[in-house]
Amino acid sequence: MKIATQSSAELTHVAKLIEDIPIAMLTAAEADGSLASRPMTALEMDAQGALWFFTDVQTSKVDDLRSLNLSFTDRDQAAYVSLSGHGEIDNDRARIQKLWGVFSRPWFPDGPDSDNLALLKFIPDTVDYWDGPTSKMVRVLGMIASVIAGKPVGLGESGSHTGLSASTRSAASKPQP
Repeated sequence: MKIATQSSAELTHVAKLIEDIPIAMLTAAEADGSLASRPMTALEMDAQGALWFFTDVQTSKVDDLRSLNLSFTDRDQAAYVSLSGHGEIDNDRARIQKLWGVFSRPWFPDGPDSDNLALLKFIPDTVDYWDGPTSKMVRVLGMIASVIAGKPVGLGESGSHTGLSASTRSAASKPQP
C-alpha cells in the first residue's frame, strides 16, 4: 500500500499500524440489515487519511456506504486495527491508472479501463487499535504475568483516535502552498 505523509499525528499513528497489512476486511450493512464482510486490498492511504480500494460498481458493497468498518489484522505482529467511517465512489480515471497493478487484473480483466471498475474511498472517523509486543515469547510471558497478576501486564498498547474525518475535512480545506 502506498502511504502519503499524514496530516495529523493520529493519522500517522494509524498509518504505521496498518502499513504492512495489505488486506482489510470491509464490513457494510446489506439491504436486509445484516452485516457482510469482504476482503479488500488497500491501495493507498492519502495525506488526509482516506484509504483507497478498487471496487466493482455492480456489487452490493457500493449500495450503502454511510457506515462502514475496516479491520486490519497482523497476527504475527500482534497488531489489530478497526476503523469506522464512511465511503464514497470515485471514478477518477487518472487515479485509477496511477493505482493500477497487475494483481488487480483477475477481478478487472480489461485493466484500468474496465467498465465496472471504480475506486472506493474509505474516510475514517474512529480507529480502535491493539498493538502488542511483536515477539511471540514476550506475548506469552505477558499473558502468564497477566494471569498471575490478575490484570493485563506487558500486553502492548491499545486505544482509540476519534474525530479523524473532522480533521481530514479541515486539513483538506487548508490552502496548499
